Amino acid sequence: MLGFARTAQSISGTSGKLGKISLLADYLRSAALEDATIAAVFFSGRPFPASDEATLQVGGALLWRVIAELSAKSETQLSEIYRRVGDAGAVAAEALSSRATEAPSPRSDGKLPLPAVQTAFREIANARGPSAKADILQQLLSRATALEAKYIVKIISGDLRIGLKESLVEEAIARAFNAKPADVQRANMLLGDIGETLTIASQRQLAEARLRLFHPIDFMLASPVDSPDDALSYFTNAVVEDKYDGIRAQAHVSNGELRLFSRTRDNITESFPDLVPDLAGLPADAILDGEIVAWHWDSGATASEEVSNASTTAPGPAPSGRALPFSQLQQRVGRKKVSDKLIREVPVAYLVFDLLYAEGELLLERPLRERAQILNELLARPRNNVAPITKSQSVFEFDVPEKTGGSDGPAHSRLLRAPVSLAHSPENLEQLFGAARARGNEGLMIKDLDSLYTPGRRGKFWLKMKRELATLDAVVTSVEYGHGKRIGVLSDYTFAVWDGNRLVNIGKAYSGLTDAEIAEMTQWFLAHKISEHGLWLEVEPKIVLEVAFNNMMRSTRHESGFALRFPRIVRLRPDKLPEQADTLQTAKEIYERQHSTRS
Repeated sequence: MLGFARTAQSISGTSGKLGKISLLADYLRSAALEDATIAAVFFSGRPFPASDEATLQVGGALLWRVIAELSAKSETQLSEIYRRVGDAGAVAAEALSSRATEAPSPRSDGKLPLPAVQTAFREIANARGPSAKADILQQLLSRATALEAKYIVKIISGDLRIGLKESLVEEAIARAFNAKPADVQRANMLLGDIGETLTIASQRQLAEARLRLFHPIDFMLASPVDSPDDALSYFTNAVVEDKYDGIRAQAHVSNGELRLFSRTRDNITESFPDLVPDLAGLPADAILDGEIVAWHWDSGATASEEVSNASTTAPGPAPSGRALPFSQLQQRVGRKKVSDKLIREVPVAYLVFDLLYAEGELLLERPLRERAQILNELLARPRNNVAPITKSQSVFEFDVPEKTGGSDGPAHSRLLRAPVSLAHSPENLEQLFGAARARGNEGLMIKDLDSLYTPGRRGKFWLKMKRELATLDAVVTSVEYGHGKRIGVLSDYTFAVWDGNRLVNIGKAYSGLTDAEIAEMTQWFLAHKISEHGLWLEVEPKIVLEVAFNNMMRSTRHESGFALRFPRIVRLRPDKLPEQADTLQTAKEIYERQHSTRS
């Protein structure tokens, strides 16, 4: 572990990308293969390979407690260190560097093997309860030098911060074993295990890598555009979909088994058990890309009517079925068990818009028009206990027949082909944008029909045109110290609106201000603090911010009863007195306005 830690420290102190890759390649080439395999995973900032669903479930509080016990330092002392160094790993290194040599735990001597760290991580993941996890972690850190402890804690907290991305680890593997970077990247994407990728690179077997289902591929991303003219300046053969306010999800299907993965690679299948029958019934192994949305089926409307109404090449009538606000879907997110009552109250649908793999073929390098055709054909085939999805005359118009109903009458398919249209002019695109907004959706996704699927990349082949954000003027009530590049500055702001003559918190944001503004505001907040609680300061409510957000949700997290989705600070408002900030009534009106257009 000491060799890993020293290499990580050297990489952290090297500014250039090529220098970082060179240092890492030298380490991977010289290390024993078992150590290099483990190190490749750790250098990617993970305790386990991406395809491994194991999680440590070790939070900051537990880390803090173990470091405090091992170092015999108080909460105040650790907080002071954190303010100077800015992350938990660096805190561990400084706090544990002063351990007494006569401590009862074994004195570390730099002989902690990487496989022992890997084994400890696995034991922590399998341990039940914070106390059991803390015991294993304490034993691990007691064997580590201060430098090793620094990087063990960084890996556990997911905050390696040495200037490496997984793509650079791939490049280092390529350099270490004389392979092409593209071959390493492709193998890692297919396997979902950069350690295994290193192993086959060392054996000159990268071409043997095959897709491993049930591990997520990185999602293709879209770039924002401001106007229809801007969008069509990149390409003219545009396919257009509504941009839904849901959860982007990759569906992996094989032999009647389904797993859903979020953009953060989390397995979210348990939160949406009602999607399993429709998706698991597909007649072939497949990987789908789509959006999970809370969905409303109007009474009396068939699924076929809903989608055919939405699949026009002009705005046309609004579909009978439509997406509901994200605030409703939020009730389903993160739940391990979803009750029948909640399934009935918050029905969901999976709107599929792309196909990445089908029947043994990886489709990433096929153009969108071909992937769409293969998707149509797959959905049109008979499925287990589910009626097929058939297409209409236009390749971009789809009908979704009803499922065979039970005693309660016809049931709707929860697998829907995302309605799409073609756009050839800015005027046509503007019409489609207005129609999407009228349906209560965020805006449009605009895609090049010739685009390949490029995982993890944000190019100009997929574009997103969204609605304007709502804003609130709010008063800062508390602030927190940042980490990483924001060591020693107060950069996380909690803000509130007025409820009568009192302020009630409604959100928290840490992005939007410049470094200079944050530095200036840090001095102001330190001079105007009311109380201090470790890294968190209550401050005088005198600073007004303009805060933008995508939508507002009901929430018990804040005293206001609301929470903001994707809040960001637009600007400081020194021209406004705190008394001129917005009220809770204004927040309620924004919520009701957003909700009324989408319910």
